[in-house]
Amino acid sequence: MTRSPLTELMLHRRSVRRYADRAVPDDAIASLLECAHLAPSAENSQPWRFVVVKDAAAREKLARASLSGIFSPTRFAGKAPVIIALCARRGGVVEAGKAVKDRAMYQLDCGIAGEHLVLRAEELGLGTCWIGWFNRRAARRALRVPFGVKVVALIAMGYPDRDAGPRPRARMPLSSIVSLDTWGKSYPAAEAQDEGEK
Repeated sequence: MTRSPLTELMLHRRSVRRYADRAVPDDAIASLLECAHLAPSAENSQPWRFVVVKDAAAREKLARASLSGIFSPTRFAGKAPVIIALCARRGGVVEAGKAVKDRAMYQLDCGIAGEHLVLRAEELGLGTCWIGWFNRRAARRALRVPFGVKVVALIAMGYPDRDAGPRPRARMPLSSIVSLDTWGKSYPAAEAQDEGEK
């Protein structure tokens, strides 16, 4: 089967941890935020909110506060030209349902919006890296995020450094992660896809 442009985009997208010293234009940032804004959400609640951190001092303050100590492996994000804080406004009917069903739908909704954002960034030649390992409380304070809004993730973004070099991403065979009708029953289409990839 021929790969679509979207599939090719997903094949090439990777987490970038080194960025060129090059500013990201505001129109590019606005474009990827618009793509995130188009994501679906439970009951159309659109819980996502974004804080775009571009100023060098603001990025350093955020990194010093939320990416230090046990979180220091993710400190590289502070050197990215842009950090986007993906936040979730919590409350309302959907969140009230969480207490009954034990499901925080805002997390799923924000995950979809964030993936829209990083795929559009890839399309524009920008590198991104999702940061989930950070001090959320410190990030909230550094960004002045109000009560009732949670910082879900930080997304480091910029033009990839030339020396970052693409690394192949190993994936398990599709047939090892897909079952048909019941758990553990092989799915011939997945096996055929694996054979086609060889």
